[in-house]
Amino acid sequence: MSGSYGIIMPETASVKTTLHHIAKLANVSAATVSRVANGNPQVDPEIQARVYAAARQLGIDLTTTRKNRVIAFVLGNRDNLNEFQARILLGAEAYCNQHGWDLQFISFRCDLTAPASNLRLPQALTRKDRVSGVILSGTHSVGILSALRDLRIPFSLVGNNIIGNWRSEDYDCVATDDVRGSAEITQHLISMGHRTIWYIGDRTLPWYARCAQGYTKAMTDAGLQLHYSEIRSEDRELGYLAAKSLLARNEKPTAIFAGNDQAATGAYRALQEAGIRIPEEISVAGFNDTMGDLLYPALTTVREFPKELGVHLAEFTLRRIQEPDIPPQQLLVPTEMIRRDSIAFVEPSFAAVSYAREQVR
Repeated sequence: MSGSYGIIMPETASVKTTLHHIAKLANVSAATVSRVANGNPQVDPEIQARVYAAARQLGIDLTTTRKNRVIAFVLGNRDNLNEFQARILLGAEAYCNQHGWDLQFISFRCDLTAPASNLRLPQALTRKDRVSGVILSGTHSVGILSALRDLRIPFSLVGNNIIGNWRSEDYDCVATDDVRGSAEITQHLISMGHRTIWYIGDRTLPWYARCAQGYTKAMTDAGLQLHYSEIRSEDRELGYLAAKSLLARNEKPTAIFAGNDQAATGAYRALQEAGIRIPEEISVAGFNDTMGDLLYPALTTVREFPKELGVHLAEFTLRRIQEPDIPPQQLLVPTEMIRRDSIAFVEPSFAAVSYAREQVR
């Protein structure tokens, strides 16, 4: 995707003369052009779009004169900046720096069920000299989407992590194709002879729910029984407690599919404490490939591309600043299955094979 945003205003050009040229073409005053250039939210959206269109027609990047060239990276409702989010941040920061913008990190917690009118947004988004745009990462509610639109702040978002009813096609959205990726790794487990596969992940959270969709499809297509853990906690603890719970109930999975590598790390700890060998006794698969090569045995997982997500999120936000009238932008980033050492082949019993075939019929 292109990172070009027009021709930067020459240093020798008179800013005042340039503003008048844009104003004449857009049929507005030079003062209005100046307000648009500085990101004043009081300017009518239709006039704002007209001014930016005139600037582009003249080959001018109007944002180069903006006083506040800052994009806020808002990490929502996370206790820490985990490995995945850190890589998104790095990708966004690199893109912003390349295009002469600064990136400000903001940690934001809120009631995910609260309406937009009840949200107390960070001051960086509401004060007079507020940031010029926003990237939403972490976990956010539909309320903040409405709040940012009401404030007329250009923003982009990670589409896998929004809680509530919303339509991705209405927003500048970058997402990982996690449903397809989770189906692929579940199919791999099945191809390795596994029939009793447990899914670990809090399905009340959107990214775990999406991975559960892929798991469900692959298991259903194979005629296999679904097994879900209902433990809810932070990622590593979730994996640890879920695996401990399975062992305490004497469940006998041949494989565990954890909805992210962090949960898989917790499952590793529980299994190893119980003296259960991976993958000889239980195979484990993860998702996102942020921890896979740090574990022993190395974890088979699905690779997402968080740095690339960050690059495109920054690109979408900057483009929205310059071209406020363009249609919403969406990008679905594919995944890649990474095969390592945590999955072993098991010889399925005749009964299990017969059951699977019967269900497929």
